Amino acid sequence: MPHQRGLPCGAEVSDDVVTELCAVLFSLLGRRDRRLRAEQYLRGLLATRGRKSIRNIASHLGAAGVEQSLHHFISSSAWDWRPLRIALAGHLEHTMAPQAWVVRPIHIPKAGKHSVGVDQQFAPHLGQVFRGQQALGVWLASPELSAPVNWRMVLPEPWINDPERREQAALPDGLGAESAEECAVSAAVEMAQRWGVPRRPVLLDLRRGGIAAAAGRLTAEGVPFLARISPSYRMAVADQALPGHRAGSLPAQRILELVKGIRTPVSWRDAAHGNTPRTTLAAAVPVALPGPAGAGPRRLLLVGEWTNPAQPPAQLWVTGMTRASAGSLLRIAKLSGRVESDCARIGDRAGLRDFVGRSFRGWHRHMTLASVAHTAIALGAAE
Repeated sequence: MPHQRGLPCGAEVSDDVVTELCAVLFSLLGRRDRRLRAEQYLRGLLATRGRKSIRNIASHLGAAGVEQSLHHFISSSAWDWRPLRIALAGHLEHTMAPQAWVVRPIHIPKAGKHSVGVDQQFAPHLGQVFRGQQALGVWLASPELSAPVNWRMVLPEPWINDPERREQAALPDGLGAESAEECAVSAAVEMAQRWGVPRRPVLLDLRRGGIAAAAGRLTAEGVPFLARISPSYRMAVADQALPGHRAGSLPAQRILELVKGIRTPVSWRDAAHGNTPRTTLAAAVPVALPGPAGAGPRRLLLVGEWTNPAQPPAQLWVTGMTRASAGSLLRIAKLSGRVESDCARIGDRAGLRDFVGRSFRGWHRHMTLASVAHTAIALGAAE
């Protein structure tokens, strides 16, 4: 293991990895003082125990005046976080061969009321209401590792419509309200339109709805997608040779139960349990969703997975990748397990939930550098 400069014993983060990330990413900041602050903040995120607040990072670093300098660098400085995110995605393209962009929600509990985006919110992935911030991260994922590269905060209506709150958090002009589902699509579309990295299938959760709008927008942008859906979502069988074709609109679960005779075994690896090999049953069915007014129905593929052959399908997805096999689609879907595992194992350690401050731009800068910290840990563990 190379020397761990500025890192505690057992941190398992290669200093060579950290140094390379600093060289690749922070050169984009231009000014020497910004490059220095970015490296200080990154190493502080990696080395500081407990909450990764600016105060705690500065206390760990121990240099005089560093807290004020880091606070200005994160909350008030003018540097743009987006080029760093693009460069991070490009670096990961070369080092990890990602197979998908996985959109994952993250909830950040907060008791106060002044931090940007804080409100009473429902977290679908938790199934409960909490007070705090809610965000969507886009993770580049392979079977071996994953890392977040882009972030979008869900801003509740009070933050969008209250001029005083907008000014307090320095929200950009033109930033409007978006549902969590719209945030997920917007984050992926931004990457596809502007980042210049290879487009990968976008894996997202639309069990609360918004399927038609999301499918339409992603398809229009040429972004392949695989969206998890509710078993009760209604659609029509589009293949005349399959059962249910003449039945009209049916719940997705019912369609899959009608065609369970075409299920095939699919092998995949369970990232949550050490990449243990698993085999489950899957089927893919051509379906049609109602299209926009004046247009014909949208043709998609409905995919189901059975963990118990005698029970209804355990998980269901729709995709615009209509020529892909059920097996290849299921293996893409299982990359969400890689992200869940890495987020639980690394995310809090990297400080993804630890920003303390009111600023919208400060939150984005912190999340960008915390994503770099997550990447350093993930790549270091993969060496």
